[in-house]
Amino acid sequence: MAKEGAQRAEETEQMIQKEGGKEAGEGSAAGSLRAADTKEMRAVVLSAFGGLNKLRVSKKAMPEPQDGELKIRVKACGLNFIDLMVRQGNIDNPPKTPLIPGFECSGIVEAVGDSVKGFEIGDRIMAFVNYSAWAEVVCTPVEFVYKIPDDMSFSEAAAFPMNFVTAYMMLFEVANLREGMSVLVHSAGGGVGQAVAQLCSTVPNVTVFGTASSFKHEAIKDSVTHLFDRNVDYVQEVKRISADGVDIVLDCLCGENTGKGLSLLKPLGTYILYGSSNMVTGETKSFFSFAKSWWQVEKVNPIKLYEENKVIAGFSLLNLLFKQNRSGLIKGVMDKLLDLYNRKKIKPVVDSLWALEEVKEAMQRIHDRGNIGKLILDVEKAPTPLTHAYTFTDDVGKNSKEDNENLTSDQC
Repeated sequence: MAKEGAQRAEETEQMIQKEGGKEAGEGSAAGSLRAADTKEMRAVVLSAFGGLNKLRVSKKAMPEPQDGELKIRVKACGLNFIDLMVRQGNIDNPPKTPLIPGFECSGIVEAVGDSVKGFEIGDRIMAFVNYSAWAEVVCTPVEFVYKIPDDMSFSEAAAFPMNFVTAYMMLFEVANLREGMSVLVHSAGGGVGQAVAQLCSTVPNVTVFGTASSFKHEAIKDSVTHLFDRNVDYVQEVKRISADGVDIVLDCLCGENTGKGLSLLKPLGTYILYGSSNMVTGETKSFFSFAKSWWQVEKVNPIKLYEENKVIAGFSLLNLLFKQNRSGLIKGVMDKLLDLYNRKKIKPVVDSLWALEEVKEAMQRIHDRGNIGKLILDVEKAPTPLTHAYTFTDDVGKNSKEDNENLTSDQC
């Protein structure tokens, strides 16, 4: 597994380097419309909620832009932990299957709908999509689309929106990060964790405490001030370094560490719940693991919050965009983030590139806690012959106890 991961990382680095050269000529309409005459497209389809065997690449009818939408020829798609939860049906009010998963992508504008302004055919863009991103072509409202800087590759662009907007909103909009503060982030090796670390570095004298699997420490040690193994008693380690605790705790573990996180907060500190990574404890949804996760969530006493002057908050970017209609706010955040990127203050971390046909293996890599940064589905990439046979199980009960325990961190 380690050998294959090294080969995949080397291949990914080579492909990212190649993108810089080949994309320069892809801004023209002629270069981006080579498959525009077809009415069908390849897409990852989730046939039903469950295990990896519910995913397949199929031919689907190509969408056309409606009023206010852009049609995008997709180059790369982001793979997030929420996609694993969608596959299992572990989300509130899941859509009906079959469906095309995916919430973010990058590509080239292929057509524009009526009343669209500010974009032209051939523009290089990244976008949020309310499902259906994992396909060769997607349509999405123009308010969810952003132009890509000239030196940003498509794979980097697909790794940018979800991770960096989530990190920025939590740090600056919810917790009001300022000079001299301290932050504890779980899953510091994941896409959001790395974005948090980079954004904290843009503010003077911010101390970042992070938890991550021990094998990731060497790769991410320079991005975090103090790094702890996720299995140690991090509360005591943090207090040994900072007796007063921290100003901000970012928790993607479904609230099972709420008590610990709140105990670490200084007065006027903010604890933010933004993920549910421990809700996925195996390949398929298990009622028992699902119930166990919720029973383990610690209850919060509001009177205690009042007495200790502490704040607890939640953040869901997808709900903010698609249910609460705050695309204007997110547009302002994206403008700030792209300015930071252009000034070389931040840069998305791409773990590896995968073909659409390799989506099962990509998801398995997340299950196995193997990624540092973001996994990307490269729409134009041909599948790589596997040197290691993954074993996919449809019943969490068939996984070993150790496997199940290892599927709860570094996934945010």
